[in-house]
Amino acid sequence: MAIHGEAILNRKFMEMIKLLNIYLNHFPRHEKYALANNIRNTAYGIYDLITECQKRYYKKTSLTELDVKHQKLRMQIYLANELGYFNFKDGKVSNKVDAPKRFLAISNLIDEIGKIIGAWINKLRDAGKI
Repeated sequence: MAIHGEAILNRKFMEMIKLLNIYLNHFPRHEKYALANNIRNTAYGIYDLITECQKRYYKKTSLTELDVKHQKLRMQIYLANELGYFNFKDGKVSNKVDAPKRFLAISNLIDEIGKIIGAWINKLRDAGKI
């Protein structure tokens, strides 16, 4: 991936993690150290793998791990939505929160990151490096 592509991936990830941390801080209190913490750790793991993929010469294993961890994050966010955790504000259910809008915002950012990862994998595959 070119330097420009890496910068876009890093910028999108930072945008996503900032928004994600805001939403996770509003999850119910009983989930602060369970699903919310797991989502946060998965997201931080993705950042570690992005850095690793940018620095490694042979990227096949690292990119595969990045793709898998990205899918884990997508599924954890989906689970949180299905459990209604995007309806919470300050640990309590709130009618003032637009949960579908929150879920859509974070899902769109996760999808954009997934597209960048997929394009990175395809580019290396087409170049015969994977």
